Amino acid sequence: MTLDHKVALRLQFLRRVANKECKHLLATDARHFATPFTVQRAQTLEKGPDLSERVEAFVGRFGRLQDTVGDKLWPTLS
Repeated sequence: MTLDHKVALRLQFLRRVANKECKHLLATDARHFATPFTVQRAQTLEKGPDLSERVEAFVGRFGRLQDTVGDKLWPTLS
């Protein structure tokens, strides 16, 4: 199977974006889950801006990665 040059360039771009998003997500994951995320920690989110910002960063980065793969990468491969 031969890919159209534009499609190949698009896939290369999306791969780079997804790799960067993975690195950011893994960095946030390492900081966020260094201590287990328990119900007790979840209940302190409103009181602790540091933890709530890390949770928000993790969720946002996960969502961006999911959007890149699901909305852009997979359809390009189809």
